[in-house]
Amino acid sequence: MSVHRELGSGFMEKVYQDALEIEFQERGILYLREEPIHAVYHNIVLPTEFKPDFICFNKVIVELKAVKELDDIYRSQTINYTKLANMDLGLLIKFRSKSLYHERFPNFDKLV
Repeated sequence: MSVHRELGSGFMEKVYQDALEIEFQERGILYLREEPIHAVYHNIVLPTEFKPDFICFNKVIVELKAVKELDDIYRSQTINYTKLANMDLGLLIKFRSKSLYHERFPNFDKLV
């Protein structure tokens, strides 16, 4: 929230990533930025890399968007990254609005 409060809603996604990374460092939040993850098909790791914005505490995928509306494609992306990386939770955060907006996506596959 402090990133949105200070920068507002008019920047590109990379600016928010840079600012959030500083925030994570200042708060001692363990994270990886744009760490490659891969899909697996028939027990074979596929070469295509997916790079979520952040993986925090080795449990949470954090995807940032600087768009007017969150389309289902962004929700699917966050859900898929969360499942591929076998994380507990996916957070989709939208910065292009008056107030910071987020959606949570628990990885129900991991609970089974």
